[in-house]
Amino acid sequence: MGKRPLVRRRGRGGNQFRSTSTGKVGTKANYPRFPLSEQHAGEIIDLVHERGREAPLAKVRFEDGSVSFVPAVLGAKVGTTLQFGLKSKIEKGNVISIQNIPDGTIVCNIEKHFGDGGAIVKSAGTDATVFSHGDEGVTVKLPSGKFTTLNPKNRAMIGTLAGGGSSERPFMSAGGKWRNFKAKGKKYPIVRGVAQAAYVHPHGGGRHQHVGQSSTVSRDAPPGAKVGSIAARKTGRARIKERK
Repeated sequence: MGKRPLVRRRGRGGNQFRSTSTGKVGTKANYPRFPLSEQHAGEIIDLVHERGREAPLAKVRFEDGSVSFVPAVLGAKVGTTLQFGLKSKIEKGNVISIQNIPDGTIVCNIEKHFGDGGAIVKSAGTDATVFSHGDEGVTVKLPSGKFTTLNPKNRAMIGTLAGGGSSERPFMSAGGKWRNFKAKGKKYPIVRGVAQAAYVHPHGGGRHQHVGQSSTVSRDAPPGAKVGSIAARKTGRARIKERK
């Protein structure tokens, strides 16, 4: 009987494949759930690094004594006061509903659905632009260049997220790259299926490294054989049709 493929064992979700909890702040980096009508202010008491996250986090303490972690923008400093509410000023780090943010403003950490605490544009060094306001909602230009229309009540943070360029630094050792991937629950190193033994992977075995069979498998294939191009509609290069 053969061995279960690695992709099948990873899909089971064992501890050896999960991201480690060491170095985590213990809470999500989301906006606190304040009512939209209330105005709050918080002071940045620390800037912390969370393992597996490239953007730094700002530890914010509010007037009622509660503490929250939110992604820090460029220029954030310890002792800076952040405003949360509809009457907040258009300044770096303040959190306002996008309905009150003028067109052309640079924002980040935008809520995809009202109340989720920020779900899109959270990568280090990224930002989005408030493009226009309309009857259907507020249109935002994302870092990818695409446009999306969101609920006007959704909150966003003014400014660009800090930590940009951290992913451009080269890894100086294989161990450093392994630890970086481990912090995010990713696999490293990645071994090709044809380079493995036949009992380890369906593409393995043989005197030459080739698949030896069709690499496209059915959507209903058993887990042990579900590797390669899964339920592919087409493979290979697309043929360019001649214009008539």
